[in-house]
Amino acid sequence: MEFIVSSNKLLSPKPFVKWAGGKRQLLPYLLERMPRKYNKYFEPFIGGGALFFKVTPSQGYISDINPELINAYQVIQSDVESLIKDIKKHIYNKNYYYELRNVDRNPEFKNWSPVKKASRLIALNKSCFNGLYRVNSQGHFNVPFGRYKNPKLVDALNLRECSKALKETKIVLGSFDLIEQDIQKGDFVYFDPPYAPLNPTSNFTSYTKERFDNKMQENLRDFCVSLDRKGIKFMVSNSSASLILELYQNFHISFVNATRAINSRGDKRGKIKEVIITNY
Repeated sequence: MEFIVSSNKLLSPKPFVKWAGGKRQLLPYLLERMPRKYNKYFEPFIGGGALFFKVTPSQGYISDINPELINAYQVIQSDVESLIKDIKKHIYNKNYYYELRNVDRNPEFKNWSPVKKASRLIALNKSCFNGLYRVNSQGHFNVPFGRYKNPKLVDALNLRECSKALKETKIVLGSFDLIEQDIQKGDFVYFDPPYAPLNPTSNFTSYTKERFDNKMQENLRDFCVSLDRKGIKFMVSNSSASLILELYQNFHISFVNATRAINSRGDKRGKIKEVIITNY
């Protein structure tokens, strides 16, 4: 017996890229801690956008300082069919992967169309090691080829659902504090910054050529204090590093277990403590 879905919305959107620190596994913890009522939804540090796509807010604001990522969101929002068509041109092949990866070393790369750049980002993300996004100090993508049995480079159905979810969303390239121009009392903001390292060897903040260091963690905490004084609700994800526990000691901190997914050695992946911080 065939089951027919009568709703126009056949799928729930999910992240179109795999992102270091992605929140799919923590969604139940995040959803149960979100405020029941709020006006506009804000998410700087959008990354893969797992919580955003789960909530699919009617009024949204997302941002990031990664220009390639923000370009992809903008293209999905405004020209998803052209993007789908272009991704289909890519193949899963080691030699092809390194040719595509190294294109950003070429001065001509800056002249590529937004669609072509977004297509490249997604194809690389689906083909690279662990779905990791990392750049070097020059801003060049430098993740090695990944070995997969049959990777799906293009998921047209999901990309179309993501496009629908982004329809009424403001997409901004820039720092987290730019939301101050738009956010108001009654709104809600979720911060998922690069995590503070638990130890010197676990530091990974290479999503852009700029790094998110301890000073930036302090700046984010100060910004949260400012939002709190304005009556704006916020939620922050981070590691359970002593720095974070100290910075947010005046707010509500809860501990959750998360799986360490990105490590070159399988025996180094396991459950670790993370924190979810709220001011309500």
